[in-house]
Amino acid sequence: MKISVNRLKDFIYFEESPEEIAALLTGSGLEVEGIEVYESIQGGLEGVVIGEVLTCEKHPNADKLSVTTVDIGGEVVPIVCGAPNVAKGQKVVVAKEGSTLYPISGEPFEIKKAKIRGEVSQGMICAEDEIGVGESHEGIMVLDTDLPNGTPASEYFKVVKDHVLEIGLTPNRADAASHLGVARDLKALLKREICIPSVGDFRIDNQNRKIHVEVENSTDCPRYSGITISNIKVAPSPEWLQNYLRALDLEPINNIVDVTNFILHDLGQPLHAFDADKISGGKIIVKKLPKDSVFVTLDDKERKLSGEELMICDEKGGLCIAGIFGGKGSGISEGTTSVFLESAHFSADVIRKGSQFHNLKTDASFRFERGTDPNMPVYALKRAVMLIKEIAGGEITSDIIDVYPNPVGDTEIEVSYASINRLIGKVLPKQEIREILESLEISFISENENGFKVAVKPYRVDVIREADVIEEILRIHGFDNVALSENLKADYLAEHPSKDFNKLQYRLSEVLSSLGFYEIITNSLTKPQYADKSGFLDVSERVEIQNKLSEDLGVMRQTLLFSGMEVLAYNINRRQKDLKLFEFGTVYFKEAGGYREERKLSLFLTGDKAAESWREASRTVVFADLYAVVELILEKLGVDNVEVEIIHSSPFDYGLKMMHGSKELGSIGVAQEDLAKLVEVRQEVLFAELNWDLLTKKSKGLKKYMEISKFPEVRRDLSLVIDKEVTFDQIKTVALKAGGKLLQRIGVFDVYQGDKIEAGKKAYALSFYLQDTEQTLTDKVIERTMDRLIQSFEKEVHAFIRK
Repeated sequence: MKISVNRLKDFIYFEESPEEIAALLTGSGLEVEGIEVYESIQGGLEGVVIGEVLTCEKHPNADKLSVTTVDIGGEVVPIVCGAPNVAKGQKVVVAKEGSTLYPISGEPFEIKKAKIRGEVSQGMICAEDEIGVGESHEGIMVLDTDLPNGTPASEYFKVVKDHVLEIGLTPNRADAASHLGVARDLKALLKREICIPSVGDFRIDNQNRKIHVEVENSTDCPRYSGITISNIKVAPSPEWLQNYLRALDLEPINNIVDVTNFILHDLGQPLHAFDADKISGGKIIVKKLPKDSVFVTLDDKERKLSGEELMICDEKGGLCIAGIFGGKGSGISEGTTSVFLESAHFSADVIRKGSQFHNLKTDASFRFERGTDPNMPVYALKRAVMLIKEIAGGEITSDIIDVYPNPVGDTEIEVSYASINRLIGKVLPKQEIREILESLEISFISENENGFKVAVKPYRVDVIREADVIEEILRIHGFDNVALSENLKADYLAEHPSKDFNKLQYRLSEVLSSLGFYEIITNSLTKPQYADKSGFLDVSERVEIQNKLSEDLGVMRQTLLFSGMEVLAYNINRRQKDLKLFEFGTVYFKEAGGYREERKLSLFLTGDKAAESWREASRTVVFADLYAVVELILEKLGVDNVEVEIIHSSPFDYGLKMMHGSKELGSIGVAQEDLAKLVEVRQEVLFAELNWDLLTKKSKGLKKYMEISKFPEVRRDLSLVIDKEVTFDQIKTVALKAGGKLLQRIGVFDVYQGDKIEAGKKAYALSFYLQDTEQTLTDKVIERTMDRLIQSFEKEVHAFIRK
């Protein structure tokens, strides 16, 4: 929802900046997601002024160019001009050096000092299309004005500049879906009065054009109001109205339709204008039409009705889907001279269902399906009528029709001070509570030492119980003004769910699948000889099946390695040798007093990394391929502070053990050849087995995406000579600690071991990527960070920095 700051100031006085207003509204629950600048002429004609041509002579080196001198207010500048109509004494529009122009067509361009065929030019005399005020390019604009030279062109062309607040309106805040609604909140926040626009000298001119109204369904239409205006002239709207609508991203249509859109965004009350001459029988009927009735909407689409949507009809049939979209046959056109203006209050339920059924989301349905003010229709009607008379002429030719059989009253709610103190967590002065509620137009009916009763106007559709009233108090008092106590406690209406392990597993499965892995599900029963012959499984912890079906399914597995290897063997024997597999599975152990189960995640890589292609040669998977996948898993789950240890023990020829403090997260490596042969796999297998129970416990939840920084990233490289025993993980740990929040990531782009460096040493070429999310990095900050990194490497891993 967009709110014009200029228009907001018509409702309530404030000198605070748009940013300050945005912060106030966000703090009160109307989250401002962004602030846009609207200019009636793009660029606002910044740097463009009124000038006067003092001299004009033919260019000595070009027949179609002129050399001029132009007074731009206290300064005379030379300008080379190509327009045929430039002449001495003219008042012209001049774009000064350094200004940027936004032409009607083409890209914006900056005015720079230049030499054109040997003559200096320090500006540009503009045609109307070059500054975006018209289409003509036949020559420069010659102005008839007495404005002094140097006057900003924005004054001459009356450029309108506005700030537009983009508010992410939550469904419960239907009362704030307008400029008036936002002004009501500012009234309470700023402690200032608001100004409700006057309807002026509203009076009925005559009774020459009466439209009769019949509401058949008062449940779905509790209130229906309307009036007739005749002898109007449909035409484009005045500039102020067009600018208002464009600032809100609405395209002006004509003065009648534009007024209805103005009132909708101004007051939150949708209106609809019918061509009165197209209302058959001079009668409006509010009812439902039979299912499968065909209705043509304003967008020229034939729509079959569900039979549940509310329709505005005449004696022949449908004119409009109530509260959602108008009909083709009754809309306003250039030839319209009489208008029947509708202002109604519809049931939120019926509008919501109709909007969803037809997949029609309009500004009107947006408000009706959340709930509008039942007491607003007549006032909004009067406001609209007076605006139409002002800009389209005409006369009021009927009384206001107002079908409102069951007026909606205020909601009375009892509130206790004990509940306020309990839910807010702070004792508020009773006088402050009263002032806040009265500033929100919530009036007191009665009060005693324990609490009070209030009357809430029906436009606050979300305030229906005690907790809602307390929420209103809190959001105006300010969430930030409630201090946190040492012993935190909160009352809440629903339980907070614990971490959803199934969701974590599902989302991680999606990540692995996107990397080309296939999920497998294998049997928890396995062969006893795997444990007997492998040498790394503790036979005393083996869980044996008492009523085993066969010796091959005689024990519960203690690792996912062998069941996964069996799947590899099955596929390899069928000439599918390039495999990426993963499995979430349970392993079982016997222990003193019972049994233990653990959830594991296994990963298998074997064969070539990718299929052979003309673009690149195929290669066998290597340890780094699987390690990169494991790192991605840890990153996605938000598991950090992981340390690695090199291992050369079963079931790996070589590998890494990953630790989180004293807990083992899992291990990764190249499976021993002898173990692969146990399952008749005769090619190298990369295998990882991670403790899924521990990973989910340590997980901070699936990593969420964050906004890309507006500030550039900087790369710096270092070459380190270190002992062979020093791992990259040790270097990474040191770097992250020393680099702080500026160090975003580290890369290795070269590793060297050879006779050019000392024996027992290796050289790493590392890239360090630095970025600040709040500002552009300066050379001083970059150098200080790199110095800190160098000192840490020298001190903690005894590195020699090659320069």
